Amino acid sequence: MLKSHSNPILFTGIVLLIVSLACTVPSVAVPTSDPNFIGTMIFQTVAAAATQTGAAVSASQTAAPTFTPAPPTLTPTATLSPTPVFTATALVPQISVSVATNCRVGPGRVYDRVGALLAGEVAEVVARNPMGNYWYIRNPDNRNGYCWLWGEYATVSGNFLALPMFTPPPTPTPIPAFAAKYHNLQTCVGWWVNFKVTNTGTIAFKSLSITVKDTDEGTSVSMSSDAFTEIDGCLDSATKDTLEPGATRTISAPAFAYDPTGHKLRVTLILCTGNDQNGTCITDSFRFTPK
Repeated sequence: MLKSHSNPILFTGIVLLIVSLACTVPSVAVPTSDPNFIGTMIFQTVAAAATQTGAAVSASQTAAPTFTPAPPTLTPTATLSPTPVFTATALVPQISVSVATNCRVGPGRVYDRVGALLAGEVAEVVARNPMGNYWYIRNPDNRNGYCWLWGEYATVSGNFLALPMFTPPPTPTPIPAFAAKYHNLQTCVGWWVNFKVTNTGTIAFKSLSITVKDTDEGTSVSMSSDAFTEIDGCLDSATKDTLEPGATRTISAPAFAYDPTGHKLRVTLILCTGNDQNGTCITDSFRFTPK
């Protein structure tokens, strides 16, 4: 037992040492004789667990839900085939005629004939002339050549408006020419022969001279004229001043005083490009026997 007069400083140090030891040494729960101790501990444990669960539930309810985006579903897009664009194909121009028409190396009768388009035939059209009255076509008589067709009797089908215009070739140098043949024997006052004469050249004839000789009798008849006259019996006659290129005329010779039927005759026919047998003159002579 300490006395009252003990050293106060020593007592204070002992107290501080005891307090320090109490703070550093963990306290150990001392069992108690309280009968509700175990139940109280169980309740406190359950309450603590419930508190933690409620906090977790509350946190899950208040937190914004996080969604993981589903991978996109790719729907195949139909591939559309491009709509074909149809370009109208121009029809190849073609030509036909209602009357057989000559086809020449140029647009006109002054050019040489190299073919003909007959009624019912069809030819390809290649071009036209600036005046639009002649068509440049594939030659119906020579598939490797071309020629000019007069459009008077022609019908053109297809896209002919797009055809090019061709410049015609130079006009050939005019050449006079003709063909003649015996036609018939006529009578009224005397007997005379008629001839069929065709201008096959490129220039007109304006005068003529005819001599018919009977080689059996040794007689002859002659005439000259600036006109081309046909006499048909006693009642009918026709006269033309010129014989144009391509034209055909019936020409009457002067008359014999007797019937020359069965005689051997020789005719000399001269056609000139000028009046009074002037200009260029062409002569043809042939024999025949009228029947």
